[in-house]
Amino acid sequence: MSEQQCGIGGRVVVVTGGGAGIGLGIVKVLAQQGARVVMAECNPEGSRTSAALCEQGLDVRFIPCDVGDPASIDALFAEVRSHYPRLDGLVNNAGLTIHGDFLEASLESWERMVNVNLRSVFLCSQHAARMMAGAGGAIVNISSNHAGASSEGFEGYAATKGGITAMTRAMAWSLGKHRIRVNSLSPGLTLTDHIGQLMSDKPELGRFYHALHATQRINQPEDVGQLAAFLLSDASISLTGADLMADNGLSAHLFNRSGI
Repeated sequence: MSEQQCGIGGRVVVVTGGGAGIGLGIVKVLAQQGARVVMAECNPEGSRTSAALCEQGLDVRFIPCDVGDPASIDALFAEVRSHYPRLDGLVNNAGLTIHGDFLEASLESWERMVNVNLRSVFLCSQHAARMMAGAGGAIVNISSNHAGASSEGFEGYAATKGGITAMTRAMAWSLGKHRIRVNSLSPGLTLTDHIGQLMSDKPELGRFYHALHATQRINQPEDVGQLAAFLLSDASISLTGADLMADNGLSAHLFNRSGI
């Protein structure tokens, strides 16, 4: 397999929630590797972010989209169809975390997480698969290490991420006959702006976070981007229906190290 075959140069890829955090890390890495990236983002600030990336010579197009709204997803893929002759990949990254006391959790917050985190993966994947069917392509669903083990107050988040991982397995079989591979990618703790601010405000929290991981580090958003690029490329041609755990060994440890 040649280097060109393994890469993603020239491929058209949609990344939902691509304007910040892990999503932006994915967008940057894919574009740096030569992909033509659609940044689907509900925050209007994504327009400035994509423009800044374009000034760096990267091919990034911002399309506003609220994945919690089916009509907005319809509009996203209609615009993708109008701008590009094909679609090669989709990264379902957009997600929402609502953490709180289980006894006080509202139905509204539960439904919001289900719609944003889980329903959107179904709808976006269905749109993308219809565009890729026959020609082939790859879908990467961003799950979480919370799909396998979680913590108090994260019931809705864990449920939706577990659903993503399970749905990925079924989708791999449903779409394999259409030459579409489907995998999930499960990041652990990642240095988003929010996590970075917490660690800056409380240095002891940063030391605690790092000590939880076998490698004494937490993810950078671009780390997740590199793995997404791999799953979108032909270098991962034998992978479908798989979940790639990217949590620096956190979930491999038998005991909770909260006493450190």
